[in-house]
Amino acid sequence: MAVFVLLLFLLHHAACDQHVTVHPGDDVTLRCEAADVSIRAVEWTRPDLEPQYVLFYRDGHLEIKQQHPSFTGRVELEDRELKDGDVSLTLKNVTSSDSGTYECRVKSDGFTRTKRANIDDDPIRVIYLEVTDSEDGNSTPILVAVGVVAVLLVAAAVFVAVWRYKRRSDQRSERPAADDEAGTDQLMCTSAV
Repeated sequence: MAVFVLLLFLLHHAACDQHVTVHPGDDVTLRCEAADVSIRAVEWTRPDLEPQYVLFYRDGHLEIKQQHPSFTGRVELEDRELKDGDVSLTLKNVTSSDSGTYECRVKSDGFTRTKRANIDDDPIRVIYLEVTDSEDGNSTPILVAVGVVAVLLVAAAVFVAVWRYKRRSDQRSERPAADDEAGTDQLMCTSAV
């Protein structure tokens, strides 16, 4: 049972958050889609930075006043028309300092601008970006998949072992009754002689 709870936890975690691994110098697109297609504002943030804004897009314009300086000229929305709710962020020429947690938020038509360009809603997507020099960085998703498969195989092996043990126990408990009947028949045959 614990194996299945662990598996459900891993699947839930994978569905809510995304882990993206890239190499320095690569361009990367962090995928995010909003359910509402009447989007008025898009906000991408890195909570560990100050200012935390990676990109703020409102009413068809990028607002760069509060953007963290390290992202100036390196970020853009994949689709500025925001067709079909696509608010994915493209980050160009990544460096190791780009590693971190990125949060995507949107506001629909009722959004009015405040002094800060902050959308207070929960993020609709959280992505952890890892920028790594090694080739092993791409093996992380493979290792997770291998781990899940290994856990499932161990669970299946335990199930089969318990099933076989129970089956042998049931067969042993049936044998003495059959042996008693056979012994009685033999006694009857020898006494008749």
